[in-house]
Parts: sequence; C-alpha cells; structure tokens
Amino acid sequence: MTNRTLVHKTLEFENKTGRVPRQLWCLPWAESRYPGELASIRADYPADIVSAPAELSQPTIAKGDPYALGTSTDEWGCVFHNLQAGIIGEVKEPIITDEDWEDLSQVYIPEEVLSFDIAQVNAFCRSTDNFVTSGGALPRPFERLQFLRGTASLYMDLVTQPSGMMTFIGKMHAHNCELLEKWASTEVDALSFMDDWGSQNNLLISPELWKDIFMPMYKDYIDIAHRKGKKAFMHSDGNILSIYPLLIDLGLDAINSQLFCMGVDNLSAYKGKITFWGEIDRQHLLPNGTKTEIDQTVRHIHDTLWEKGGCIAQCEFGPGAKPENVRQVYESWSKLDISS
Repeated sequence: MTNRTLVHKTLEFENKTGRVPRQLWCLPWAESRYPGELASIRADYPADIVSAPAELSQPTIAKGDPYALGTSTDEWGCVFHNLQAGIIGEVKEPIITDEDWEDLSQVYIPEEVLSFDIAQVNAFCRSTDNFVTSGGALPRPFERLQFLRGTASLYMDLVTQPSGMMTFIGKMHAHNCELLEKWASTEVDALSFMDDWGSQNNLLISPELWKDIFMPMYKDYIDIAHRKGKKAFMHSDGNILSIYPLLIDLGLDAINSQLFCMGVDNLSAYKGKITFWGEIDRQHLLPNGTKTEIDQTVRHIHDTLWEKGGCIAQCEFGPGAKPENVRQVYESWSKLDISS
C-alpha cells in the first residue's frame, strides 16, 4: 500500500489493516532551535501528506521574509509586522479604511498566483507515492478580509454589510475559485483552504452570520474539489464546534482543528463523518506535558474518533513545543493497533 492509498483509505473509513497516516507541520522557530531533533523525527516518521510546489512564472508583489523580524509584504500588499523570529507577524495598518468599501483603489488582487506551472505540479505528483495537497497561496476569505480591513472594523462591517464590501467579497471569491479550479485540473489528491474561525471558547462571529456569508464560499471550494475527484482539506484554529456539523454537511473530507479547545469527547458525535486531520494540544501538552500524558492523549483520540479511518497523526512543532513530546506523538500513534 502506498502512502497515497493509505491516506485515501483513511479518508474513506476503509483503513482496516494499515497504520495511521502521518504529517508534521514545522515552523522555522523549531527548525532553527532544534535542527538535529527535527531531522531525526522526520527520518523516523516520514510524512505521508505533502504539498505540491507552486513556482510562479509571474512574480507577485510580495517581499521580505514573513518569518523574520521586521516587516514583510504578502502577495495582496498587506504589510505584516513581526516581533518574534520563526513565526508570522500581524497586520497593523489595514489597506481598506473606507467604511463603505467604495474606494478600493489600493486593493490588489494577485492574479500572479494563478501562474504556477501545471506540468511541474503533475511531475511532482508522479514522482512521489505520498498524498499531495494543493500548495502556494491558499484561499482564506475571512482572514484575508481581516488583513485588508482590520479585525475590529471588519466585525462591524459584517453586521452592517455595506454593498461595497459584499461586491468585493464576490470578486475575492471569484479569484479564489479560479485558483482552486486550476489546482483541481492538476494531479494533486486534495485541495486545501483555511480560515481561523474560533476563539478559545467559541466562534468569532455568530453561526448565523457565518452561514450567511462564508458557508456558501466553502461550499463552492468543496464542490470544485469533488467535481474533479479531489478531496477537500481545511484548517481552522480555535473552538469551531458550532460549525463542525455544517462543514460535514458541505462534504468536507478533512479538518485540521484544535481538538483540545473543543474537547475530544465533544467531537465524538462526528466520528466516522469527517477525518480529524490532527492535532495535539500545542497550548499545554506539547510545551509542558510528559511523554506519558502525550501517549495517553493519542490513545484517547484514537479510542474516541477512529472509525476504520478518520484520524491523521498530525501536530505542529512550533513555539514552546518540546522535541521529545513531538517525537512521542508519532511514536504513540505508530504503536496503536488499528486493525479492529
């Protein structure tokens, strides 16, 4: 069984005899502090899921290193300020200051991200037995609106819904769909998109507002993937328990979310309905937990959420995480008997 087949069987709840698929997310913070330990983990527990390269024939307006101290500019022209090397900073000066969203002369939609080479992506997919997801600039409509407008102002605008904002959302969404349509024409196995929707305890906006404005966009993304025989993967941090059933209704195949903000037991109702694409608690366990606690946690996730599939052994090696705890995550998953 190839790694690609292993992931497909896990997503389809048909993984009866194979191991749990693996993927490690690693920030430059960890790469610079623990290069030896990281290399050892990757060697012993290689990833089954990888992202395709997206080399552009037309360069974007992005400049600077988003993980370095200081400022950097992304492909939309948003300027990020970074106070800690190895992670991404924050946007402090929004580009859209017009509360009616009528003056969008400074807003730049980066058509250049569409210039990636399909032949190169396909060659990459054929060169690996791994499960391949779309790479490059991922659609992130809610976060993009925050970067452009500023979080507090955007929250007000989402309530009042000025016509200029809704027109812009339509243009942004059309761009995102065009990008995903191109990725869907390649040989990748899944399309990816993201938005961090949760605070520590709840959704950042009302579920009703989420359903009205954002749910139709995600439906389009998922439908694009499924029409071309691809899986749909989404990342969203925070407590998103209230929209889990809605994402399942949309047909989302895999969700990367913070299980421990929501409570693993609270997610048991969705066992066998969606794949939990990680993760392990990076707020408390990865920085401060013991190896025994990590092992018990992995077993609890398996016992609660595994249904002949439906779990991917994923965690993020980021600020504060201990390398021995990250290693223990994969050691614990590898020891589990998932044949039953």
